[in-house]
Formats: sequence, structure tokens, C-alpha cells
Amino acid sequence: MKKILILLTLTPFTLFAQQSDFGNWLIYFGDKKLNNRFNWHHEVQYRNFNFIGDTEQLLLRTGLGYNLTENNNNIHLGYAFIYSEPYISGTDDKTNFNEHRIYQQFITRQSFGRFSLQHRYRFEQRFFEDDFRLRLRYFLSANVALNRKQMEDKTVYISLYNEIFVNTEQTYFDRNRLYGGIGYRFSKFVRTEIGVMNQTTNSMSRNQLNVITFVNF
Repeated sequence: MKKILILLTLTPFTLFAQQSDFGNWLIYFGDKKLNNRFNWHHEVQYRNFNFIGDTEQLLLRTGLGYNLTENNNNIHLGYAFIYSEPYISGTDDKTNFNEHRIYQQFITRQSFGRFSLQHRYRFEQRFFEDDFRLRLRYFLSANVALNRKQMEDKTVYISLYNEIFVNTEQTYFDRNRLYGGIGYRFSKFVRTEIGVMNQTTNSMSRNQLNVITFVNF
């Protein structure tokens, strides 16, 4: 157990020292239970082209969820602000722009012993300075407990997901994200993961190191 925790802590610094071509995403997900039905979701994602210091995006997202059942089915309305610094094609220069999003989503969860599944369906309305776009997203994730018979305190687990993004016009395929990682659940309130995500669009395929913290309170 101690070896796994050390690995989760030191892996990002090891990759940094190796001058990896990986990008890096540092992610915080928070969920506050307001009562038996409502929850407040909030998250921060700091995305870099390299390990750190070459900003790709800063994403801030928040929203209000409502449980249709006690734990397994949740509808959600939210807002996101995204600041982006993409490179200008064929140059070492960057530009920047802001995006505002309103989104609606539905999440459903199932558990089968060591296995837990999550399906997320999200519809986004994306506002740019001189453009407006719509996008659909489908996210499927699986967590597999390794040292326990189910996900509980002090559980080491494998985390896998795939998410596909579809535009409603022009080029319908937007992107796909495929992720695999290892996580540790400290308690029902906190867990953390580290893994590698491959993001594929029509023009590129790139790997990202993801370091993720989940907090429920």
C-alpha cells in the first residue's frame, strides 16, 4: 500500500524530469451534498502542453444536480468558463480566447461487486466571441477495486473511461478521450487518481498525464 501511494505522489515529477512529450492535466472535482436530493458540483482543470508552465486551457465548471433516485440517477444543469491558449498552426506563437458554456447532463451509475460503472450524457451550448456551437458528449467509465471486494475506504482501484464528443453540424466527430489509470480511495470523502489519457481529434492525437482529486463533502 505504501508503495502505491509513493507511486501516485512521485510519478508526475518523474515524467517532468524525463522531458516527456506528454501534456499534463491537473484536475479537481468537488461535490457538495446539499440535501437528499440536491448537490453542488464544482471543478477546476489546469491543462498544460507540457508538464507545467505552458498553459493549454484553464477550465472552471459548476452546476446544480438533482437525484432522481437516492444514489444512482442524477440530472444536472451547469455553467463552464474556459480560457484557451492554442498554438497558431505551423508556428511557436500562441493566441488566446474565452468560451462560455451552458450544459445539461444525466448520470446513471451501477455497481457489481468490485466493478462500478458510470454513464454520463451531456449536451453543451458553447458561446464564443463571434460563434455559437452545440455539442453532445457520451462518457462511459469503469472502476475496478483491486484489494477489496467493493469500492470502500482504503481501496486501490483501476480506473478506465472513454468519452466521445459529437458536433451537431459541419464535422460531426469532434474528439475522443480514452483514459486508463490507478486510484486510491482514502475514504468516502476523498480519492485520487493518476493515469494517461489519449485525446484524438480530426487533426491530432496526443497523450496527457492526468492527476485527479475527487472530494465529496
